[in-house]
Amino acid sequence: MGPLWGLLGIPREFLQVRQQRGCDQHSRQSGREGPRTFSSDRFPDNTQHYLHWAQRKASLLTVETCQDNNACSIMLQTIKDWLWWERLWLPEKVSWADLKDKEDRTYAKASQLYASVPCALCLLVVRYLFERYLATPLAKALGIRDKVRLTAEQNSTLEKYFYSQTRNPSQADIRSLCKKTGWPERRVEVWFRRRRNQDRPGLQKRFCEASWRCGFYLCAFLGGLLALYDKPWFYDLKEVWAEFPKQSMLPSQYWYYTLEMGFYLSLLLSLAFDVKRKDFKEQVIHHVATLTLLSFSWISNYIRIGTLVMAVHDSSDIVLEGGKLFNYAQWEKTANVMFVIFTTVFMVTRLVIFPFWLIHCTWVYPLERFDPFFGYYFFNIMLLVLQILHVYWAFLITRMAYKFVFSKQLDGDVRSDEEEDDSDSQKNIKHKMNHINGAMNGARDRANGH
Repeated sequence: MGPLWGLLGIPREFLQVRQQRGCDQHSRQSGREGPRTFSSDRFPDNTQHYLHWAQRKASLLTVETCQDNNACSIMLQTIKDWLWWERLWLPEKVSWADLKDKEDRTYAKASQLYASVPCALCLLVVRYLFERYLATPLAKALGIRDKVRLTAEQNSTLEKYFYSQTRNPSQADIRSLCKKTGWPERRVEVWFRRRRNQDRPGLQKRFCEASWRCGFYLCAFLGGLLALYDKPWFYDLKEVWAEFPKQSMLPSQYWYYTLEMGFYLSLLLSLAFDVKRKDFKEQVIHHVATLTLLSFSWISNYIRIGTLVMAVHDSSDIVLEGGKLFNYAQWEKTANVMFVIFTTVFMVTRLVIFPFWLIHCTWVYPLERFDPFFGYYFFNIMLLVLQILHVYWAFLITRMAYKFVFSKQLDGDVRSDEEEDDSDSQKNIKHKMNHINGAMNGARDRANGH
């Protein structure tokens, strides 16, 4: 409280007097001291009495408010001191004072992360213009059209069941719904097929979304290579930790981080409007975890290894989204070739380069220069969790590749997210839905967290 009141130009002695007066007034009002009476000679009229009472009341409220604000400020300051405790972010014998800008060095600062917010908003605007004036005309030129859909009949009972229970009722559930609605089984089955189709995004929307992601990943990957190709740590991973954490920030690193964080933040903001997938919750978790990891690596000055991790992940994302585009255009052979390329790139980057080069770099090499600290453990645990997910996704992709080799046809993927016809039997519907749930739209999409 002292510095706050000193900043306002109010002497501490004055505050103490006001606090004492406030305490006296509070004691009198609470009954510990008899109520004070006012003589008529001091207050010749009721107006003067009222004004005096109002002044004392305002003084008491002012002191109590300041005391509450002081308690809040102390609590916030304690949280801030703990959050920015140097041992959480930096090795021993390194403080924030060592990372202040100098004439020949510029260091990363937490405040620079705020730039990702306007960057995300700008990317949303660019995406809107891209999808409207480039992706949509391209989709039409390739003959990509949305199918005409029949809307489901109005039925409050089925609608409530659709939202509160399941989108794909079993045969027993359908018979139960028939009794409630008075409809035959065939009519109930057709209603659910049409209702599911209504919620499925159109083909053009999916094409536009995939084209935007493919374009961004391509630009980000090429930009990352331009920022890394002439750096010594791109060829010798031990150079990642040279002079750590007193490593000067480069302009290319700043823009690479800002664009990547802005992109993932824009994806988080647009989830409500993007194509809804069954892994919606996983997408939210992935985007939040990605932003957390990038933010932590920036503040802890893990920037060099962070740029390498981003470049490795972007490489397979390009092929994934490109394969979707060919699939939507019904270029089946090209889409299959893209899937083979994607599988190869994913296996090499996520199961070889990432664990045996990058994680080894963050796990082993730092111990040659400093003792482990919280940031060291946190960063490596996050990378290990990501690697566990890579192994799981690789298993799903391998299973799909096996089917592709022996059947020459990819079951599932986004190409299996097809609309249902009214003539489909319940058995065929279940067969299609099983493909959709466990196929490439789940495996390959989740392999990249989208």
